[in-house]
Amino acid sequence: MSCFGGRFSPDLFQNCCNANDMCEFDGNLNNVVSEPIYVQKVYDAVLFHLQGIKTVGNQTFSPAIPRGHRLKRIVDIRCKKFFNPQNTNDPCNLKLNINTTISGATFVQNANGDDIVVVGPDGTYSEKLIYADTTECDEQGKGTPLFGTQSIAVTGDVQVYIDLLLCDRYDHEVPFTVCSKVNIAQQAAPMTLTNFFELCMPSSVNTAHLPRFTEFCNPACETRLATNNMGRDLTVCSDGTIKANLIIALCISCEKKLLVPVQLCVLSTGFVQLDAVTNIACEEFPSLYPKQTQEKYNPDTDDEDDDCGCGCDCDCDCGCSQPAYDPCDSFDDCVPCPPPRPPRPPRPQPRNRRS
Repeated sequence: MSCFGGRFSPDLFQNCCNANDMCEFDGNLNNVVSEPIYVQKVYDAVLFHLQGIKTVGNQTFSPAIPRGHRLKRIVDIRCKKFFNPQNTNDPCNLKLNINTTISGATFVQNANGDDIVVVGPDGTYSEKLIYADTTECDEQGKGTPLFGTQSIAVTGDVQVYIDLLLCDRYDHEVPFTVCSKVNIAQQAAPMTLTNFFELCMPSSVNTAHLPRFTEFCNPACETRLATNNMGRDLTVCSDGTIKANLIIALCISCEKKLLVPVQLCVLSTGFVQLDAVTNIACEEFPSLYPKQTQEKYNPDTDDEDDDCGCGCDCDCDCGCSQPAYDPCDSFDDCVPCPPPRPPRPPRPQPRNRRS
């Protein structure tokens, strides 16, 4: 099995792969059918871009520059958020603790005063039920406005990489990368970012499902030398250790949505079918998904006795035929089936001659 989109990569040292998009369409609109799906409709959403600044002085990087090498210039400075996949509660993970309050509506709570949280499209409990008396705006066919305040507490670390260009004792250029983990804020004193928002809420009266409120954010970071001068902001110690003065910018994108479960009709080209990696010990395998229940002729699965008998793959109900080399892409170009030929009479048998 290959992770390069069903084909082997020509480069065995390639570190990236192409995914299998799984969906194919032959361009025949007769294969497009309507499908009802049960999803969540986004009634309103707002997007915010927030930023925070962190200054760092004399940050130590490792490893040290090897002996006999000197620093020529800085090639690049990179930054990425720190995340430990083996411990999501690691205090070094860059975390965003979001606290949102709203006015004009209220979050639905249980008897203990806890907000009722339901499962969202991400598979986690990430949506809160929200309620407001929307009767006045429902009579006008409009939504009810609500206002909110968002406070984001940022804690954890980021990783900063500096790509250097060194020169050895023979004046050969050597690329060299140093790294350091920089703390943005501790949990006792987080970096706080605040913003305000407004959303238009759909009806919470004329519906079987209360509207749902969800929010999610994604942080990134950028960094540079404090004064953009290598002589002032970069220090090479006697043992080869590098220390730098940096400015780190946290770039955060946040989105808030109001959703309601609905049924939609979409156009589909059929169910996804993957080419499985077959085990030689088994000849047949069960299906993972149920088949369609609509009655529709499929020449690949139906009996051969149900076809037109005219050498074409079109539906029997169309009453037409096509040459075998021209598929029935459109019924408008079909020609009537010729009448069946009458059976030939049997040939007379020669009489046996008398000897």
